Amino acid sequence: MAYLFTSESVSEGHPDKVADQISDALLDHFLAFDPESKVACETLVTTGQVVLAGEVKSDTYLDVQNIAREVINKIGYTKGEYQFSGDSCGVISLIHEQSQDINQGVDRGSKEEQGAGDQGMMFGYATKETENYMPLALDISHKMLQTLADLRREGKRIPYLRPDAKAQVTIEYSDDNVPQRIDTIVISTQHDEFASDSEMLDKIKNDITNILIPEVKKLLPENIQKLFNDKIKYHINPTGKFVIGGPHGDTGLTGRKIIVDTYGGKGAHGGGAFSGKDPSKVDRSAAYAARHIAKNLVAAGVADEILVQVSYAIGVVEPTSIFVDTHGTANVDMNDGDIAKIASDLFDMRPFAIEERLKLRNPIYLETAAYGHMGKQPRTLTKVFESPYNGRIEKEVELFTWEKLDMVDEVKKAFQL
Repeated sequence: MAYLFTSESVSEGHPDKVADQISDALLDHFLAFDPESKVACETLVTTGQVVLAGEVKSDTYLDVQNIAREVINKIGYTKGEYQFSGDSCGVISLIHEQSQDINQGVDRGSKEEQGAGDQGMMFGYATKETENYMPLALDISHKMLQTLADLRREGKRIPYLRPDAKAQVTIEYSDDNVPQRIDTIVISTQHDEFASDSEMLDKIKNDITNILIPEVKKLLPENIQKLFNDKIKYHINPTGKFVIGGPHGDTGLTGRKIIVDTYGGKGAHGGGAFSGKDPSKVDRSAAYAARHIAKNLVAAGVADEILVQVSYAIGVVEPTSIFVDTHGTANVDMNDGDIAKIASDLFDMRPFAIEERLKLRNPIYLETAAYGHMGKQPRTLTKVFESPYNGRIEKEVELFTWEKLDMVDEVKKAFQL
């Protein structure tokens, strides 16, 4: 029997994502000036206020208030009528030194013997249903909101857009798990005041269906474009007016969009958030490494869909387990336990090995903090960091290293594909 599956995404202006981006901007600045920094930074945003809290062990000092303001302004919260602006909001810092009890389990005489920063389990997932090996409903949801943000910054075709937005896509699948059509699209976008509510709703619905959706379809391969049809149920700003939004409409917190950040409800999630955490926190680094494993195994043809779980004990170097679930899609004549054993031999999952392999002690995290940590194109760019205490530094960094298909040949060799 055919079934429906739904995933959602939120924009960079969603209050929880504002918090995530501030936390990761602070992390990037700490790592830029001191790559050995240990950071666990949380952010709360609400009407006219930003609160920074957390634990940091670093040799550098930052103007954290100014960094937070720059992030807020870049997102687009620059006007007084938003009741939240980078130029006028208050910024309170409650950041303090990291606990020595935690740090002693991570720092060792040899970096290779670095223990995990916490216990827990992390998941990575990959599927053949999209070109970037991501679940389709989530991939489309991300693209809709990224395109909406591009239209907002362009300011011409849809000039009334404000930064806060959410999107949701429901896809109908066949019995054999093949996408058949898009059943429902939900988009809620913050907007300027209109002369009348009826004019507002008509205008927004028309612009979303006739401007945004065609732009999104251009980004998709032909086989996915065919899933769009004239029977899609659209819910555009279904509550009506959405002028009050962002941190003024809802308080935002770091780490509250963990499903948006990963796989949109496909696969699984270990529960640990990512943003604001340096790579000694396996919540983040091991989740990236598990995605790297899953993506390379699927790309190599081991299976059409793979879920990888890894787990750790705090202060312990080796993972306590590595698990693989191919959901019955394996293309090799072995069980999932055998696949997991070969994968664990191919990919060193000790915390320091993950940091080294994926180049995680670089300031690469702000770019992960909106529209998903997984599924983006790896790329190299030069980032500039300035500090009244540390001067100016330029760093060439490689983004989204866990998305590289750099182990496909080794995987094929190990599985005799």
